[in-house]
Amino acid sequence: MTTTLRPSGPLQQTTTGARTRPYEIRVNSRRVGALLITSDTPFGPTVGEIRDLSVDEGDRRRGRATVAALAAEELLRGWGCRRVRVAVPADSAGGLRMAEALGYTEYSRNMAKGLPAEPPAVPEGVLGRPMTDAEYEVWNAGAIESYAASWTSRGMSAQAAHAKSGADHEALLPQGLATPGTHFVVLEAAGAPVGHVWLAPGDEGAYVFDVEVEDAYRGRGHGRHLMLLAERTALAQGHRVLGLHVFTANTPALRLYESLGYRPTSFNYAKDLI
Repeated sequence: MTTTLRPSGPLQQTTTGARTRPYEIRVNSRRVGALLITSDTPFGPTVGEIRDLSVDEGDRRRGRATVAALAAEELLRGWGCRRVRVAVPADSAGGLRMAEALGYTEYSRNMAKGLPAEPPAVPEGVLGRPMTDAEYEVWNAGAIESYAASWTSRGMSAQAAHAKSGADHEALLPQGLATPGTHFVVLEAAGAPVGHVWLAPGDEGAYVFDVEVEDAYRGRGHGRHLMLLAERTALAQGHRVLGLHVFTANTPALRLYESLGYRPTSFNYAKDLI
């Protein structure tokens, strides 16, 4: 029996070269699942994604998804893509096994924590306060540059990275500190500002968009203190879940979040298309 992909909708293409098309997974003429392929992710048209891959329950564990993923990779090669990305839910054991078997490498993960009913305690001498307007101006300028640099380090052109950084910050913070639902908390220890955390509403609760300890104060537990302040702030706003994103290579941050009870909700993988 032959597993193939058949288009289930028209090819959508923009003037920038972005492409998207849905496909059915078929065994001979019988539909057994579906997926979506797309290019022109933030990295540009040479990076593609395989999304929403699913196989009907009665046809699982027969290699259908693996064959479909390989066929999708071949389609992306035909679109000129040289790299492919996939996001796998943390509770998809089969999806995680398949990503590993097909040579994908994890580069980041999304994590979340169900918050306790009572706000977590913070050590004596640790104070959280709102960020001032002057501090925000300094932070915003640096954040736009550092966010752009994070994209160029992953292969995006400098021009595209700066454009994306500016657009993303404008979309998330249209009114700066006054943006509804947004909170910037500055951590003070012994009267000195040592770091900050930015959180705002997310898909299922609150979401940490940025957390940073000043270089001179690292290694003293302030990252943990900031996350505790973030949890207190989220609870005060009525949220019961706090989410975040972390790059796999950032081992100290990953260990911190795990120690605080954050658990993966999805894993992000990528591989080169040779």
